[in-house]
Amino acid sequence: MTGPELLAAEVGILHTAVGACWPGTRAVFRGHDLHRDLSGIDWMELYAFGITGRRFKTEEIRLLHGIWATTSYPDTRLWNNRVGAMAGNARSSSGLGLAASIAVSEAAIYGGGPGVRAIDFFLRAGQAVKGGASIRAFVFQELDARRILGYGRPINSTDERLPPLIRLVESLGLDQGIHYRLAFAVENILVTEHKAFLKMNYAALTAALAADLGFTPRQYQLFNVLKFVGGMPPCILEAAEKPAGTLFPTRCSDIDYQGRAPRQWSA
Repeated sequence: MTGPELLAAEVGILHTAVGACWPGTRAVFRGHDLHRDLSGIDWMELYAFGITGRRFKTEEIRLLHGIWATTSYPDTRLWNNRVGAMAGNARSSSGLGLAASIAVSEAAIYGGGPGVRAIDFFLRAGQAVKGGASIRAFVFQELDARRILGYGRPINSTDERLPPLIRLVESLGLDQGIHYRLAFAVENILVTEHKAFLKMNYAALTAALAADLGFTPRQYQLFNVLKFVGGMPPCILEAAEKPAGTLFPTRCSDIDYQGRAPRQWSA
């Protein structure tokens, strides 16, 4: 069924398997009564269930919480926090500021973009290794075609988020997954045989962990895009308390203008 027939079949009805609500009676969330079957559920557990349709173990939910908390920096200078803070300083609504911050968190180079490409890499690497390939051969085959995202970091190649995340993973007994172990093997290959500065960063390790938890790239994108969100509200609130227009002002003398010189306009 295509074209007009396909559209006609969808008129006036929503076909869904994820849920619905009946105001005044109940709400269904992926086949479960939200207020009865899922009463008291942890918010992260609900979010992960909504994304994947699967229930996760307590240790796995603690890991997902930790991934978000470890990189929620309330630093207004960071690109995504800056956007929300500028909105707050301009007296925009908190919702718009937060939404804008989340939207730009998908930055292709240093935001959510590398995470999506990293989990795709680890899922393919895991399949290759399970099929008998060596991870070294897979890495160099990958490098011939594209960059491997999740290794290397601007400003400082040491990622301060990794030690606390690794401690959490080990304490939860989640350090034996194939993709998690591959993340370190890939780092060793890149650093010793390719470029010494390509140390593993947060994007690689979190993507590998998500692969071990069974996330697909699209599912992981929905989880990953909010991992900075804890640091955003403080920046928005603080910026809103400052006089409007005073956040990161720029002097005219600091602008290197190379366009047309000042000129008179005729009336």
